[in-house]
Amino acid sequence: MKPTLFVLAAGMGSRYGGLKQLDGLGPNGETIMDYSIYDAIKAGFGKVVFVIRKDFEQDFREKILSKYEGHIPVEVVFQSIDNLPEGYTCPADRSKPWGTNHAVLMGKDVIKEPFAVINADDFYGRNAFEVIAKELSRERDRKGDYCMVGFRVGNTMTENGSVARGVCSTSEDGLLTGVVERTAISYDPEHRIVFTDENGQVQTLAPETPVSMNLWGFTPDYFDYSEREFKKFLDKDINTPKSEFFIPLCIDTLIHNGEATVKVLDTDSKWFGVTYAADRPGVVEKFAQLHTDGTYPERLF
Repeated sequence: MKPTLFVLAAGMGSRYGGLKQLDGLGPNGETIMDYSIYDAIKAGFGKVVFVIRKDFEQDFREKILSKYEGHIPVEVVFQSIDNLPEGYTCPADRSKPWGTNHAVLMGKDVIKEPFAVINADDFYGRNAFEVIAKELSRERDRKGDYCMVGFRVGNTMTENGSVARGVCSTSEDGLLTGVVERTAISYDPEHRIVFTDENGQVQTLAPETPVSMNLWGFTPDYFDYSEREFKKFLDKDINTPKSEFFIPLCIDTLIHNGEATVKVLDTDSKWFGVTYAADRPGVVEKFAQLHTDGTYPERLF
């Protein structure tokens, strides 16, 4: 059974402005997502499911989905703030989406096979898709047997400011033991990778430290766990306007309950994305180079 690629595309880039999912960055106007889908097809994924906001469905179908026809089957699901489990009502003053793991829950009726979750606006690189496709394609004999791609932090930096990264800790056998969100990782004047911890101390990260870039591998049983944990989250935080139900939050609970293990997969892929508007020219240049050197054909689709 081929794994499915689940693309989180419901967010809008607040720092970048506009629908960056629809921004053409490749030489022929390719979006970052086009490269992810091309790489996923090459790596052996069999279907793509997008979660988007209903209000840009038409734009999305016209500009994005039409090009994948004949290449890979595609489905669309929608994330909205009032899509809550039975018995829960969205507070009237809520405007913020419920977070990445709520977006994942939107796929529960259409995804019946192992699946990888990605952000629409991150470039992950072909090797990342290859390693997760291979891991998702193996036989499993229990629930909660998950994985994630741990990018080396040195392969995920920008020269244009600080980045937020989920810094991963792992056990000796390569299983995830925790993810700590570090909101301001940057280069210092000596080009070391640093962040300030909760005690105000500057800490250095080795370039090969694994970080989460939201490239997760799950089996469909994850939807049941997510629904259960989302209800617990709502019981506690439904009236907190900015509270969000993130994937690492759910995963952390399952790991500590002993209900799941998450194998951390290493990749030499270099992540890049448009975190800041100043990143855009560099990303355009990188894509042009990847076409020139033959990594990608002249036309993806």
